[in-house]
Amino acid sequence: MNHAVKQAATGSLIGLALGDALGFPTEFKEVPRILADYGPWRSLALPEPAIVTDDTQMTLALGRGLRSAMDRGLLGPKRMENAVRPEFVEWYQSPENNRAPGRTCMVACRLLNSDRPWQEASQIGSKGCGANMRVAPVGLVPGLSEEQRAGAAQLQSALTHGHPTALAASDLTARAVYLLAQGADPTALIGLLRSYALEQRTTYHERWLGDLWTYAQDPTAEHFISRGWDECLDMLTRLAEAVHSANEETDPCLAVGEGWIAEEALAAGLLCFLLFPSDPVTAVRRGAVSSGDSDSIACLAGAFAGAHLGAGRWPDAWAERIEYRSELVSLGALWDA
Repeated sequence: MNHAVKQAATGSLIGLALGDALGFPTEFKEVPRILADYGPWRSLALPEPAIVTDDTQMTLALGRGLRSAMDRGLLGPKRMENAVRPEFVEWYQSPENNRAPGRTCMVACRLLNSDRPWQEASQIGSKGCGANMRVAPVGLVPGLSEEQRAGAAQLQSALTHGHPTALAASDLTARAVYLLAQGADPTALIGLLRSYALEQRTTYHERWLGDLWTYAQDPTAEHFISRGWDECLDMLTRLAEAVHSANEETDPCLAVGEGWIAEEALAAGLLCFLLFPSDPVTAVRRGAVSSGDSDSIACLAGAFAGAHLGAGRWPDAWAERIEYRSELVSLGALWDA
């Protein structure tokens, strides 16, 4: 299917926001409690109004930053930092930033609001899922080289979450979104991500990350980054087993973890998508009715499903009332064109 006809970017951004809004009220609740409050998971309704969390807000901040960076020419590390960093700071200061944002993002964005090198703001010990829940735009922006896509995915993570596993998980999330938007078969996806992780395992993108690795305790840059890829590779093995043996009626977090950390959020979001690759609404509902970081898990499931199936597969009655709809649609349209 033609990329523009499918509208993969619009589909992915709308799906991400819908998953986020579905999972917002269920986050921090155990599954029996969610079912008691909202009824059977397969008929979970989109809340009225359909309010999103910091996951979608930061996705839009990154999307705006990428758009303005690429308006100025080829995407490179300095140009990207100059465009994305102020967007993150603006999000940090915004009165709308009242959706229980993650501590790492708040601490890092406060430090980014200065003239210090961004590496000094980065939280080198944090691999919270806050970096990969917002990375989808990097997989949707047209015209990037492999090096630009990997570097940009890792840099946007590193501005807040500097742990090597956060960098690798962000890179893999952007890669999955990109592959699905390009028409990859979902049944081949885990294998494709695994080969990519093995290929990248000792590649430290110094052009994009600078001396970030020296803030950790690793002897070399390669040692630093391979720690992150190895954790993600272990999680991809767990994910492959889960897809093979999972019962779609059980909480996805039981198979791959609760999603508060980067590699678990990636795996849980992928699991929900891969259980229902042709049924995007069921995929995001499964993510939202989970015991873990339900908004981030459903948000990632929605980004994958939308990239795979396109904008037309989300119900109009849902898509029309998602918060920030006009901005999601205009960014998507720009990248689908």
